Amino acid sequence: MFDCAAIAPAWFCQHREVLLNVLLYLAPSLALALVIRRLAAFHPFFFLFTLAGTICHELAHFCVGLLTGARPAGFSVMPRRVGQSWQLGSVSLTRVRWYNAAPVALAPFLVAAVPLAVALWRAQPGWHFEPLDLLLAFAVAPQFLACWPSAVDWKIALRSWPYLVIAALAWSASYYTVILPPV
Repeated sequence: MFDCAAIAPAWFCQHREVLLNVLLYLAPSLALALVIRRLAAFHPFFFLFTLAGTICHELAHFCVGLLTGARPAGFSVMPRRVGQSWQLGSVSLTRVRWYNAAPVALAPFLVAAVPLAVALWRAQPGWHFEPLDLLLAFAVAPQFLACWPSAVDWKIALRSWPYLVIAALAWSASYYTVILPPV
């Protein structure tokens, strides 16, 4: 009908069956995540369904804080009311600097590896849903909600603005040394 290589990169064409199996496997978890998010907006009781994701989100901050020298001092996954919204968890850091603010604040992106790892494990060629997959769908769904940094996390990440200057300098240096070789 059509040649895959004509419309997609070669790596996609080589692994398209695995990629499609992973997407198909994760679809129920993603739909369940949207339901959980909607229910949690109605009543705090439904925060119980987000607990696994909240733990992973805060553990990501905590572990990256340890690795980058931000000195985590506190860890909480108890929901509490903050103004008109809820704060589901928090990690207190005592040494956030320009060089570690972005890695620590954006650490929840690492949580996206959890659903991907589960899907790669379970969605092998010839797979089919089993009762275990229903349990895993409930465990993986909160991870989709937890892998995006909060508004506070994004504000903290802005403390690492010197990274932008360093990246711009590195890009311009590579541009002038690679693209325009010396005469």
